[in-house]
Order: sequence, then structure tokens, then C-alpha cells
Amino acid sequence: MNPLQRTLIEKTGHDFGFEYTVVETPASLTLGSARHPLHAQVMLIQNEYQLHLINAKPLLINELGRDFSVTGKTITCDNIEQLSIVLRRAASLAHALPNQAEHDFESALEAAFKKLPKEIKNTEVERMVRQRVGQDTFRKAMLDYWGGACAVTGVALPEVLRASHALPWAECACDAERLDVFNGFLLTANLDALFDRFLISFDATGGILISDLISESDREFLGITSCLKLRWLTDQHDKYLDLHRARLQVA
Repeated sequence: MNPLQRTLIEKTGHDFGFEYTVVETPASLTLGSARHPLHAQVMLIQNEYQLHLINAKPLLINELGRDFSVTGKTITCDNIEQLSIVLRRAASLAHALPNQAEHDFESALEAAFKKLPKEIKNTEVERMVRQRVGQDTFRKAMLDYWGGACAVTGVALPEVLRASHALPWAECACDAERLDVFNGFLLTANLDALFDRFLISFDATGGILISDLISESDREFLGITSCLKLRWLTDQHDKYLDLHRARLQVA
């Protein structure tokens, strides 16, 4: 690996979620980030980039396997552009998946509380702060997990995207459930409003379920059709989606 190749890999890592070099050897670079625990070891072998993921949990590897060919914890990239795509997705997943979002929440909450008087402890103000910080953290994690696009339509306009809980925030038993990216979906505002009120849900294959309370004319105005489907669905969604589906409103 010559100096130019090394510099290009470092810049690609910095631009796509791995902002510093952890270890450097004559044959490889290991990249890391302050935002997540994942390390990415990159080697250049016969003009191909061998990316080995260190500290990667099985759940993250399974998620990457949806989009890329993964052997063990290694992904082969034909060029630097493909390497950048894999690094960006790996960093997004590492930042979104449990329990990284919960860790981020605790850090953000501590920072928020430091700005407030001590008298707010165990008050309604503290509860509101916890909820605001938690919902902001959940939204960021969902944007990372879904690649900044609606889980159904693929719309990638952040201003109209909402992080929808399947098991409502107030009904979650703990912060881990509230912040679990599998407890809901990133949806456009109209789908979010319907999902939040149990007027739509999704079946075990990701197909949309529509309440009989939504008339055919309203479905047309809302852009809701029976062919809508989640872009993907994992086993980790099941326990939350089962609860949500059971509450789908019927006429």
C-alpha cells in the first residue's frame, strides 16, 4: 500500500463514518470513530479493498448482508467508491443498532441535565426533558438505520420523515425498548399519523394492512394502496410489530 493509496483510504474513512486511524501497518489501516465502537480494517490486495469489521456484532453483520456480500466479517470492494458505500452503511448501522442509541441517549441526557437547575429532579420538567432527548435520539438512530429514507416509500426528504414507534413511547418498559430501532419504522408524515393511530400496520412479510375505517376515497387522497410494503423487515421487528398489528382498528 503506497502513501497515496493510504491517504485515499484515510480520507474515505473520514468522509464516511470512520474519522481517525486506530492502527497502521505496512499492509493495512484500521479506522475507528468516536461515534460508535466499530473498527474497519482495510487492506489493498491486487487492486481490491478487503474490509474486515472488528467489534462487529452478529446483528450488524446480518444487516450488512442484506446489501453486500459478507464472508465472515469481511467484505471485498472492487474500488474506492464501493468501499465508501460499505463504510457509510456500516457506520450508520453501528450508530443505530442497540445498544448504541441507548448509550447516546444517556450521554445526551447528562449534558441536557447539566444545563438545568438541580431543583428539576423528579419533576415534570425532568420527564419532559427525558422524552425530548429520547425522541431526538430515536429519530437520529432511525435515520441512520433506514439510510435517511422512508421504510415504505423510499422518500428521502428529512423534513417529512417521522420516527414511528410500534410500541408507544409511554408503554415501553424501559429506555432500551423506547430507543430500539426495531420498535417502529421511519415513515413519511401521512404514514406516521396512520401508523401512530393504528389505522395501518404491516403483516409478517411487510405488506401494509389498512383499517376498514379509512374509506376508499380517503385512501386515494392519502396515497395509501394495498401494494405498499416495507423495504425490508427483520426478525427483531416481530415482537413489536405483533403488538402493533393486534391493535389495528376495525370497523
